[in-house]
Amino acid sequence: MATRPPRKIDFRLTIVLAPAIVPTMDGIAVGFDVQGGGGPRTLTSAVLERLRADILSTKLVPGQKLHIAGLAKQFSVSLTAVREALSRLVADGLVQASDQRGFRVSPVSSADLEDVTHTRIDIESLALRRSIERGDQAWLASVEQAFAALSAVPYRHPDDPQSHNEAWIVRHRIFHRALVNACGSQWLLGFRDILHEQSERYRRLSVRRETGVSRDVEAEHAAIVRAVLRRDADAAVEALSRHFLTTMHLVELAAPKISEISDTT
Repeated sequence: MATRPPRKIDFRLTIVLAPAIVPTMDGIAVGFDVQGGGGPRTLTSAVLERLRADILSTKLVPGQKLHIAGLAKQFSVSLTAVREALSRLVADGLVQASDQRGFRVSPVSSADLEDVTHTRIDIESLALRRSIERGDQAWLASVEQAFAALSAVPYRHPDDPQSHNEAWIVRHRIFHRALVNACGSQWLLGFRDILHEQSERYRRLSVRRETGVSRDVEAEHAAIVRAVLRRDADAAVEALSRHFLTTMHLVELAAPKISEISDTT
């Protein structure tokens, strides 16, 4: 009697390793694919998020060279994973690529800060107007909840008044995203997210440079929320624009020669 050939078993296994097991990855989740289909993508995403966080927090300073081999060794991943992560960051404007000079963190300048700010006002104002027009009661409630969560944590770190509170930064991002979530356009939201990241990088660069100018950020946010809850699009856009311009002016005061922050070595 003929015997049946053994059936092929197809399975995949993903393992998340703790920092103590893979200290070089600093807590990055590592995916192992038995057939080799999912591992590289998981590693690339992990490296991407780590590099993005380091750029936005200015741990990697503007203009700094990004050596693929060094990053691959640091993260214990392949050159391909690092190269793909950097290429995706180029698309987001956080990294620049050159055939002769390789990859480097995108530089900063006063002109770029103004361009980013005014473009952000244009894009985010449009998204906010559409959200006010289309958003339902659930959206309005989400805006109130995001504002309440943001107001519950201090702007400055309790133990270091010269640095941002990381919890505030996270909730601040969520709050501003909630304001435009009902716009109905993934394109608008995508462009808006890129501009937000660029603006955040400038603010983080200047956070330790005192300007002597006081600011009530919570009051600025509250003005935006009040206008949104009234569905007063003109007032909401005006408050939002004023909020962004205030940030830009304070960054300019904190770093009058902001281009000098860039590492051009």
